[in-house]
Amino acid sequence: MTVIIAFTANVLVAIAKSVAAALTGSASMLAEAAHSWADAGNEVFLIVADKRSAKPKDERHPLGYGREAYVWSLIAAFGIFTAGAVVSVMHGVQQLSHPGPVESPSIAYIVLGAAFVLEGVSFTQATIQVRRRSRKLRVSPVRLVLSGSDTTLRAVFAEDSAALIGVLLAASGIFLHQITGNAIWDAIGSIAIGVLLGVVALVLIDRNRKFLVGAESSPRVRAEVGQQLLAHSDIERVTYLHLEYVGPGRLFLVAEVDMVGNDDENDVAIELRRLERELESHEGIETAVLSLSVNDEESLTF
Repeated sequence: MTVIIAFTANVLVAIAKSVAAALTGSASMLAEAAHSWADAGNEVFLIVADKRSAKPKDERHPLGYGREAYVWSLIAAFGIFTAGAVVSVMHGVQQLSHPGPVESPSIAYIVLGAAFVLEGVSFTQATIQVRRRSRKLRVSPVRLVLSGSDTTLRAVFAEDSAALIGVLLAASGIFLHQITGNAIWDAIGSIAIGVLLGVVALVLIDRNRKFLVGAESSPRVRAEVGQQLLAHSDIERVTYLHLEYVGPGRLFLVAEVDMVGNDDENDVAIELRRLERELESHEGIETAVLSLSVNDEESLTF
């Protein structure tokens, strides 16, 4: 729902900004139009990311399709960089060389004001979801956005934040142009918007890269999973534990455990498979693989 709201807001805002850019000739307004069109296109990629990453695992993908979310979110982040940041900076630089007046700035202010309201609605929805998720996971909202595994939520929150800041930058550039009569301020506004989008895009690219190459869980999650394993009546010790994100909120669990008792090999194998299926029934575990510990291996503490 958050992505749909963001997409609708961005399309409406992009149309309004494009019309205003054509009427006013403002470089900052054109940069904001490119920004909104880039965001609208990126929401499509985020919708695809949500759909494809939710597919259940199969024989060809035993760890599921969760990493699809990071692939499509990475493409969306590159879209912000190329269609938003590069276009805005290039147009601003061109305007510095050949500055032109901003016609009818009141049109620009009206459109930017309406855009701020629409983007604010989307930002509020994203903020509510971030806070709700952070309470559920018992982490701070900032940590959830910057380091959480939900790449779609991070992208929407980052784009909406940048959209609100971008509107303020565009309005400032046009206002300074208006009161000083110097068109350079409008061009600087366009460049500032491009730099803002570039920073956001690079952060999102880096976050998606991290999860694509394999990101381990936080120490808190590792401790909780380890404690749950040790609390199981059939597990005496845990000597190895690996938790890696294979999708938003989905973990690949590999552990070496010492089972209670001294059952024969076949019975132990059956019990390990049962425990694996039991672990995979939990919401956050995509796939679990258990093997037996060696007697002289040191026990882990959590």
